[in-house]
Amino acid sequence: MKHLHRLLPVILFFVISCGSVQKTTQLSQNRANDIRQQLIDRDDSQVLVVAHRGDWRYAMENSLPAIENAIKMGVDIVEIDVQRTADGEIILMHDQTLDRTTTGKGRVDEWTLDSIKTLKLRNGCAIRTKEIVPTLEEALLLGKDKILFNLDKADRYFDQVYEILERTGTTEQVIMKGGKNPDQVRKEFGAYLDNVIYMPIVNLDKKDAKENIIEFMNDLNPVAFELLYRHDSSPLPKEIVEVVKGKSLIWYNTLWDTMAGGHDDDMALEDPDKAYGYLIDTLNCRIIQTDRPGYLLDYLRSRGLHK
Repeated sequence: MKHLHRLLPVILFFVISCGSVQKTTQLSQNRANDIRQQLIDRDDSQVLVVAHRGDWRYAMENSLPAIENAIKMGVDIVEIDVQRTADGEIILMHDQTLDRTTTGKGRVDEWTLDSIKTLKLRNGCAIRTKEIVPTLEEALLLGKDKILFNLDKADRYFDQVYEILERTGTTEQVIMKGGKNPDQVRKEFGAYLDNVIYMPIVNLDKKDAKENIIEFMNDLNPVAFELLYRHDSSPLPKEIVEVVKGKSLIWYNTLWDTMAGGHDDDMALEDPDKAYGYLIDTLNCRIIQTDRPGYLLDYLRSRGLHK
């Protein structure tokens, strides 16, 4: 007992260290919840990064490795596409046919899942890889508690998709987007809106765009809008900043020039301030979908805009 005072610093260090590890683990396990809460709070202190079809420059689009690498690098949301097989299974696939991204040929809905699982995915250079087509369930389980998912094309059979979300415990990790009006959204997805986040897509080049945004804000109070416009000559992108400020976040895609007035990934390679910086600083964008998630993350972290 007389030497106990010598051991106290060691004991305290061990207790504090264990507590820190436990806290870090807890935060890691709840990362998806943290991202979701950032959206719900309309938190504009940070910029969320969306990886288009996963990190497809690292691995095949809509593949498990592409999703896994997006998670590892710190992406917040991964956009993936879904199709349904002949036997009613939901898989990850952008195209309605297998030809471009796999070693198979023909329509997805004419192949059964077990047959599709015999195929190999092709990379961006059309080279055969060792990877196979994943199911939506496999993708959701890989990203459970780690990342949010934007499910593209899932509205065609969302009742079935939601059953998979419930089975995997990922109902609160999903974002749906679309161009439907508020009445259509309530009719088709109303039963799911307590869990699933719905973001309207609004083309600012259309004459009723501003009215459409205001209607959605009054009826559904969305956490964010995905906005599109072709040229900086349009005054509306700047007007919308004030319309939605403090009420909804703004999402832009930088996949190609006509989606964000020319401020795309290609411009970012020459000058990220003119591309990403313009969207953030001038148009108050706080969610960016990109084909270069690593590059965007580096830029945001250099500005203190991503944790």
